[in-house]
Amino acid sequence: MTAEDEELAGGMANAGEVVRRGQVVDRPAPRNAPALHTYLRALRERGFDAAPTPVCLGEDGREQLTYLPGDVALPPFPGWAMTATALTSVGRLLRRLHEASAGVPVDRDAQWPAELADPDGGTMLCHNDVCPENVVFRDGRAVALIDFDQAAPGRPLWDVAMTARYWMPMLDPRSVAALYPPGLDAPSRLRILADGYGLSAEDRAELPGLIEQVTQVCRVFVARRVAEGDPAYARALAERGGWDRWDRMQGWLAEHRKTFTAALLP
Repeated sequence: MTAEDEELAGGMANAGEVVRRGQVVDRPAPRNAPALHTYLRALRERGFDAAPTPVCLGEDGREQLTYLPGDVALPPFPGWAMTATALTSVGRLLRRLHEASAGVPVDRDAQWPAELADPDGGTMLCHNDVCPENVVFRDGRAVALIDFDQAAPGRPLWDVAMTARYWMPMLDPRSVAALYPPGLDAPSRLRILADGYGLSAEDRAELPGLIEQVTQVCRVFVARRVAEGDPAYARALAERGGWDRWDRMQGWLAEHRKTFTAALLP
């Protein structure tokens, strides 16, 4: 990395390996980068300008993408990223992505990552990791999505459930206090996200149960990374309360399922 390079913070998988050089981001390429680059270019062709555009794929296992200017929220998450306006804009941005993605054929020969993907599969690619660190804001509104490394075929509602988990957040109060500003009301925020996305009544009824399912999938994801000896995930697990925290989160979600359902429906 040269003196002119800017290391971009955020994320665990590629921590310390993502750099900005002018208007280009240089980062490790996922193993399915050729198919993912084709998908990102197709999104652009369909008018979705809120994702990076591939520049090149090197033989050194790295890729270059266009840099999207703006602000990205990092933990502990600031208040400006958790306003109702910000949340509504996240829902609208995700809906725009899904509408564009629905018209892009899925490359069935590509090795799409399965760890966070919808186990039921689907006919379109979903992002699967719309956490605060992967959303670019300008003037308090979400304007772009980055880091499509977990993109895989799935149902749009799975993507909404995964997004809700990060943005409500769908966590017990003790876990929320460690990373988020005080005063966030998860049921009302879930309604705001659903309204911003334009979620149907049928999908709203299914969403709380699906959030519990994606939480279990995320737990298995973390367990696999820890078992493989990934130091970043092992450190985060220890610092955030270990498996007791996951037990607490899952119990809290099940306990409040009816509350979330009532908040979502008229």
